[in-house]
Amino acid sequence: MDFANIVDPSNNVNTLSTPPLSRYENQKRRDWNTFCQYLRNHHPLMSLLHCNSIHVLEFLRYLDQFGKTKVHNQLCPFFGVRDPPAPCACPLRQAWGSLDALIGRLRAAYEEHGGNSEMNPFGARAVKLFLRDVRNFQSKSRGISYDKKRKRSRTNQKNIIAMEEVHQNIHDDNNVGANLCGQANIAIE
Repeated sequence: MDFANIVDPSNNVNTLSTPPLSRYENQKRRDWNTFCQYLRNHHPLMSLLHCNSIHVLEFLRYLDQFGKTKVHNQLCPFFGVRDPPAPCACPLRQAWGSLDALIGRLRAAYEEHGGNSEMNPFGARAVKLFLRDVRNFQSKSRGISYDKKRKRSRTNQKNIIAMEEVHQNIHDDNNVGANLCGQANIAIE
């Protein structure tokens, strides 16, 4: 029995409709279709079974032509300048964050389509090194640092939240007292 063709005669809508896909799932499907299309157009013809990290790196370099992030060459006078004062001829490329997110989605899609997680070309060491190199070069080129954020322990986070609440209460009490007396607001820091 084909459940997709069951129709409710009263309102002509499928009774067994699937919920809409999330934004992430839609993007993952589009990315997977784009990669599969890239493989179909690859010369010589490439199948997904024979795909490896070299092909993934070729795909990432191919995507650079559609990038929107200005990446200054080392010889450019604006290399390392966060907000350049004038335009330059340096190329537009894919931003590191976009590539990193893309690889994460393709890695998940590969496994969802029956790929072996140990043989996943999107999780290969060469791809991880490439992404790290792109991040480092783009941060130097654009004058932006990508510092790793330190994870806080849960008890430390609770203590920080409690201290912020105490600080806010003191600040609120001080403002109330100052307003009642007709004085300027003075915050306790």
